Amino acid sequence: QVQLVESGGGLVQPGGSLRLSCSASGSIFSINVMDWYRQAPGKQREFVAGITSGGNPNYRDSVKGRFTISRDNARNTVYLQMNSLKPEDTAVYFCHAEILRSGTWRINDYWGQGTQVTVSS
Repeated sequence: QVQLVESGGGLVQPGGSLRLSCSASGSIFSINVMDWYRQAPGKQREFVAGITSGGNPNYRDSVKGRFTISRDNARNTVYLQMNSLKPEDTAVYFCHAEILRSGTWRINDYWGQGTQVTVSS
């Protein structure tokens, strides 16, 4: 069994910062890409940022220069530092990871339960 657990969401004023964390636990052999997605009310889930096991990041255009993704492979944890937050960043943020479980040969997709980020004055 593998679980992803996010933390760090909350309410912040425009221009503020938040740091999200997502830790993977269970019978994990290796983790490939770890990503953050978000879903605002009435909208489809969208990619926010991703990072490979080698540390190469990728961002959607609207968050470039404001968000930074990083990961700690020893802790199976990915972080999303969000600065200069805007009201349009308000959404539920989901962690996603491509994980190879111990004793298996297939990489599966796993999702966290989501954490709410609200940017409002």
